[in-house]
Amino acid sequence: MDTPRDLRYTDTHEWVRLEDGIAVVGITDFAQSQMSDLTYVELPSPEDEVSRKDEIGVVESVKAASDIFAPFAGVITEVNEALIENPELINTDPYEQGWMFKMKPANPDDIDGLLDADQYDDLAPEE
Repeated sequence: MDTPRDLRYTDTHEWVRLEDGIAVVGITDFAQSQMSDLTYVELPSPEDEVSRKDEIGVVESVKAASDIFAPFAGVITEVNEALIENPELINTDPYEQGWMFKMKPANPDDIDGLLDADQYDDLAPEE
């Protein structure tokens, strides 16, 4: 399982990377491996205002469907349109090409309340 040390994580298996005050969000390597081959992605809409833990998207695979949750309150600024035609990008490159959406946090300090890589590894141990 790949858990980049420079990211933050949620207990619902989203990862977050802060870039110039904007949070880039996707699902973790652990989450995509548990789901197997992704076949469909539903993304939030830009300009959507969301609260922490809001269900804002869905990923579906041949095995299951899983909700995607907002890591904190804020406004969606961009979505990864490439995932609509190629949801498998999440399987092949979850931390780069497989990012799902970007958002401006209502409070930038909220990222500090997320899990660090060691805490996430404890939550999602390697199989």
